[in-house]
Amino acid sequence: MRSIAIVGAGQAGLLTAHDLLRHGYDVTLYSDKSADDFLTKARPTGTAARFDMSLAYERELGLDFWEDGAPKGEGIHLTFSPDAGNRLLTLVGRFSDYFLAIDLRLQSHRWMNELEARGGRIEIENVTVDRLDEIAGDHDLAIVAAGRGDIHRLFPRDEARSTYSKPQRKLCMICTRGQPFAFPGIDLLPVKFNFFATFGEAFWVPWYHKDHGPGWSMLFEAKEGGPLDRFDDVKDGHQAVDIGREVIREVMPWDYEWCRDMELLDDNAWLKGTFVPEVRMPVGTLPSGRKVLSVGDSTMSLDPIGGQGANNGNKMARNLVSEIVARADRPYDEPWMQSTFESFWDRHRWIDRFNNTLLEPITDPGKELLIAQYGSDGGHNASPGTQKTGTQKTGAQKTGAQKTGAQKIADLFCDNFNDPALLTGAFHDMKAARKVIEQATGKPWWHSAIRGRLAIGKGQIRQKLGMNPHHPGTVN
Repeated sequence: MRSIAIVGAGQAGLLTAHDLLRHGYDVTLYSDKSADDFLTKARPTGTAARFDMSLAYERELGLDFWEDGAPKGEGIHLTFSPDAGNRLLTLVGRFSDYFLAIDLRLQSHRWMNELEARGGRIEIENVTVDRLDEIAGDHDLAIVAAGRGDIHRLFPRDEARSTYSKPQRKLCMICTRGQPFAFPGIDLLPVKFNFFATFGEAFWVPWYHKDHGPGWSMLFEAKEGGPLDRFDDVKDGHQAVDIGREVIREVMPWDYEWCRDMELLDDNAWLKGTFVPEVRMPVGTLPSGRKVLSVGDSTMSLDPIGGQGANNGNKMARNLVSEIVARADRPYDEPWMQSTFESFWDRHRWIDRFNNTLLEPITDPGKELLIAQYGSDGGHNASPGTQKTGTQKTGAQKTGAQKTGAQKIADLFCDNFNDPALLTGAFHDMKAARKVIEQATGKPWWHSAIRGRLAIGKGQIRQKLGMNPHHPGTVN
């Protein structure tokens, strides 16, 4: 039986450990926190929303412990504003299947206990580089899944694949309760996105807390110096909630009544900071010359704007285990380590491209797609016809209804979060974008361009007159 060590008890590390264990490997997981420490002392390191491809992997491993109690996110409600006070357009789309966001503290606690119950070993220690060298010498393969901790410096930056050399946003996350699990005018439970072209984004994600159950993970992503950039001096989570509430009241007043009574879920349920989104070399060299392989955030750091971090980790873990199993009894040498990551990159490089697309000013093809989907409302006003596809497990889909072309485009945008290979390329290729529009609507692309621009223009006039723009999904 080949022995494999995994350093790190986050999303990617634990999934890799469980999958290797089910394939008969001798697995030892090294963590700087015990299962109970995760539950009682740690902060959530992110929202960790997972879409269907990632959730399918967790179900396959028998780790889907929260399907019955966690709120099931059904879609996206996006408000795009060129600047403060101007809601240019909305998008209301449905996922083909729901997503879940589970408190990572609860998840690591449960998955660690489950790993031991299934026969894996867990060692609690803070693994240094020198200690990692010893561990690598004692095992056939050592895998680093230590997120963005100190040990990740073993893995040099991949300049050819890294777009940014400095942080793109200043981040603050608060995990709250007290808000309804519904928004006026929206017939689904969405991620509620507010995109501002000039100064950042804010979005609210239905989330499952370790103690209190259903709640919300709220992310503020500020470009430096803008009206969202107010969290630098925050000392605790309660202060972050107070500032977040005021930011929403001033910049996103349409969401203020919804969040007015929100409160922090627990004293540790918040996070702030910055980091550089980047891709690193997957192979690290230890002082002895031994090689170690990285997975998850140790290989790729993704800004949370696209909700891709945990999904990327799941997909990378699945790919890694598949390559390990295929390797059989051959050595885990450096060329194999590199080719293992290349096989992942060949299939999933669109994850990085999609995330970076959302960080940048919207492209001209992207504008065309957003204009063409204008009028989407999540299928609320679908016309009679064939059955509409949509969320299967929540009972939210409407049967006997035909999607509009605009709704098909909005739903495709949603499903791109599950598999960014679907639509990301069209955000950078006008010919491809127009083909998407024509396939969805059954009409020439310019028909949607004219229709959407006229409707958006009407909303602009209404706002200039001091009225609600009356976009789909807006009632205030």
